[in-house]
Amino acid sequence: MAWCQERQQRSSNRLIFCKKYRDRIAEGVQKPFKEVIDVSSGDPHKAGMKPVSFVRQVLAVCLYPELLKDNKLPLDVRQRAQRLLQACDGDSVGSYTDSSGLTHVRQSIVEFIMRRDAGVPSYTKDIFISAGSHSALVVVVKLLAGVEGEIQTGVLTPTPGPHTLPKLLDECSVTMVPYQLMEDQGWALDLDELHRALTVARGHCNPRAIYISNPGNPTGHVQDRKSIEEVIQFAAAERLLLLVDEVYQESVHGQGREFISYKKVLFEMGKEYSETVEMVSFHSVSSASFGECGLRAGYMEVVNMDPEVMHYVETLLCTNICTPVTGQLALDLMANPPKPGDSSYDTYTQEIVLIRTTLSQNARRAQEFLNDLPGMSCQSAMGGIYLYPRLHLPSEIIEQAKKSEVEADVLYCQRLLEGEGVVVGAGCQYGEKTGKHHLRLCTLVPPDTLDEVLARLGSFHLRLMSGTTSP
Repeated sequence: MAWCQERQQRSSNRLIFCKKYRDRIAEGVQKPFKEVIDVSSGDPHKAGMKPVSFVRQVLAVCLYPELLKDNKLPLDVRQRAQRLLQACDGDSVGSYTDSSGLTHVRQSIVEFIMRRDAGVPSYTKDIFISAGSHSALVVVVKLLAGVEGEIQTGVLTPTPGPHTLPKLLDECSVTMVPYQLMEDQGWALDLDELHRALTVARGHCNPRAIYISNPGNPTGHVQDRKSIEEVIQFAAAERLLLLVDEVYQESVHGQGREFISYKKVLFEMGKEYSETVEMVSFHSVSSASFGECGLRAGYMEVVNMDPEVMHYVETLLCTNICTPVTGQLALDLMANPPKPGDSSYDTYTQEIVLIRTTLSQNARRAQEFLNDLPGMSCQSAMGGIYLYPRLHLPSEIIEQAKKSEVEADVLYCQRLLEGEGVVVGAGCQYGEKTGKHHLRLCTLVPPDTLDEVLARLGSFHLRLMSGTTSP
């Protein structure tokens, strides 16, 4: 699709801009800033957040088993590494695993899900480990895609939604069916809007699934039970597969909000739904608490899927042989963290609390700051790791963007990078010309980094709004 190609080009241009300015600074070219700060994507470690010690210690022992003899490492670290090595063929992370992942790790995930959902049943046969939740979604979407010559499959997709989603669906030859989240209602999901999007879609594609991001990426909304029930009922009535991205389930920080999994709600709605609605949910070690994006591991749990279809899921996973074993082991650590009484429990708990507190305080502080800027408004984030503020720009800036043949928020981001060395994401979604302009800003960064980002962004924005900075 042309709009998707344009979007990929914008993303490529952003990376080129970043590299250009980093190279210039390294070469000694004088700029009004000392370094480029990138808060456009959800990569906490790149932004300076520290990894969880327990995770890195266990993986270090698994990679170099001689450390099993090192008494300086906590006992539970060495014991966990020993168990994980025994789960690997040849007691080595260098051996292949089943394409769906290590049975030991899948069992840990099952137990995690059952604890989370208060005993709702889960089974290892329904768990598939992949090289990140993105790769798992690709597998499912490829199975949904119709054969060549048939009317194209459609997937209902939130707007705003994950910035990686358009390219994924386009590469799988699946039509995106946007449904608009309600910004003035805290980015709520509206049932009437779902019906509108579905009706429009049926004129040009065959809608077969609905994609949900909860907590929302990049909007930060968190669905309550009533909203989840409405979506499940909608999916059941329209015979749509539910694709539920729950990667940020452990990063809910809005007052009075809690994460409730779609699966838990589904099974509490009775057999009419729990035995009929097809659903796939996704999670990943890229989650806010771990932030281990580079380890490339996630999982999906399938519910009520035909056994023959599940066979094809495993077949498609086989094309990559298996998920990197170190990532699989990190999934085990995420699903089964240290318990009270374990040597690492106190340190682990302190580090996780620090990460979550940093995220919560950053989100609150950044939202207040952005709302105080003229020409900007920002809904509260209840969860996730992003803020998604709206720009209310003067007409002359919008006209300049039109002359440059870019969206106004894209032009804003380019000028912010050039003037202040800050990279934020442009909010234009899926090629839609809504007349609304947004920014995507990751708040899971060290507090001093956020201070610097807000100071630079605020300075640039005030100059722009006063007309002293060229758009």
